[in-house]
Amino acid sequence: MSITLDETPATYQGRPRYEGANIRTWIGFKHFEYLVEEAVLQWFRDRGIGPSALYHAYGVGLEFVDSSIRLPATLTIDDEVRATAVPGTPAPGRGLPFTVKLTVERDGKTVPILSGKVRVALVREKDAPQSEPLPAELEALTVAEVAELSPATAGLQLPEAITVPAGDDVRAALVPEGSNSFLWSWRIPYFYCHFSDRLQHSGYIRAMEEVVDRFLDSRGLAVGRMLDERGWIPVVSRARVQLLADAHMEETLHTVFTVEEIVKDVMYNARMDCYVLRDGRLIPTATGTILHGYAVSRGERAGALAEFDAATRTALLGDAA
Repeated sequence: MSITLDETPATYQGRPRYEGANIRTWIGFKHFEYLVEEAVLQWFRDRGIGPSALYHAYGVGLEFVDSSIRLPATLTIDDEVRATAVPGTPAPGRGLPFTVKLTVERDGKTVPILSGKVRVALVREKDAPQSEPLPAELEALTVAEVAELSPATAGLQLPEAITVPAGDDVRAALVPEGSNSFLWSWRIPYFYCHFSDRLQHSGYIRAMEEVVDRFLDSRGLAVGRMLDERGWIPVVSRARVQLLADAHMEETLHTVFTVEEIVKDVMYNARMDCYVLRDGRLIPTATGTILHGYAVSRGERAGALAEFDAATRTALLGDAA
């Protein structure tokens, strides 16, 4: 079968899922990411090579391996979103990049709500029921495992593998005293995975959302408390997640979250690094960053970014303050 990986954009229209309206009717950042995925999947489906065809015909799984998004405006549950995915140039060991934009129509105007870049790759699935040879056009996108891909280093400091000496625990290796890091270790469930095996990109997005929530609660800044006491609504301006290696179903994923800096007293910049322990070594499987803050929901300053006081800065930075 001949496949043409042309540069024609794909367009997807839809609404965010109701699940994402957690605070009033605003939509959380991971549901922006889901709409980005739909736009890219539409590009493949337009060419007759959606995820099902790729898996059953060619024995490969379509995997999102890197995403970087900026969110200049809010999204609400009844917004109808127009998502456009424009492909770049595929390269061996790099996959296929896309530029994605999301817009909504408000008061007769087109409002951008997301700009981002995404990279996908095809991963050979060991148990896939392949029925046809992989077309030559798809070879440049295909790897045996995620770790074969060359990571993009722009804007990210890549974590390294960590040796855990016999008798030492993971916590001491990942969150030594004075590091200001927070550790959450959890079992990878099947419903966060793709193709009966790998933790998928959106599973890491969910993990990023949850580790932020757990970190804030541990520092006395639980989302519910801040809503009740201050009327502060959490907002995300920028997020990125890049896969570095496969993490498998039912492995324990050690997720480290660290606030690195306070930005102009209204946002905090943080990073997430994920590891699995194999043969005495902590192998990094993903890394990411998030720029997070709060909006004021009531009073004269409603809609403005909340300014951190000294207690909030100290709670976020911990010993690093």
